[in-house]
Amino acid sequence: MALKIRLSRGGAKKKPFYRIVVAETTSPRDGKFVEKIGSYNPMVDHDNKERLVIDAERVKYWISKGAKPTLRVSKLISKDGLVDKPIINEQPKKSAPGKKRLEREAEEAKTEAPAEEAKTEAPAEEEKKS
Repeated sequence: MALKIRLSRGGAKKKPFYRIVVAETTSPRDGKFVEKIGSYNPMVDHDNKERLVIDAERVKYWISKGAKPTLRVSKLISKDGLVDKPIINEQPKKSAPGKKRLEREAEEAKTEAPAEEAKTEAPAEEEKKS
């Protein structure tokens, strides 16, 4: 049984409210969970203490049992020092260019470089003749 510490959405339309729960990886987002260990309300101010309410002892317990926090939850609870801050890349891996495109661009750069050098050398030679 693989466990995740993740968000479970509640609240009304356009007014989200999340419970931080420990759930099996196969259960649906808002479905069955093992234990509720906190809540997250993105609708309140950042400095409000009710924005993130979490039971730190239970988080430590579940992590020791093998539960892995999702990226978003680990970002939230890293502020309390419970887990290391996750590394979030600026550019998603999906939008990175493929191997063939990189090879094509490298070949184009090689073919353009000698052509540019020849163009820059030609006017320099003409100046020397004058």
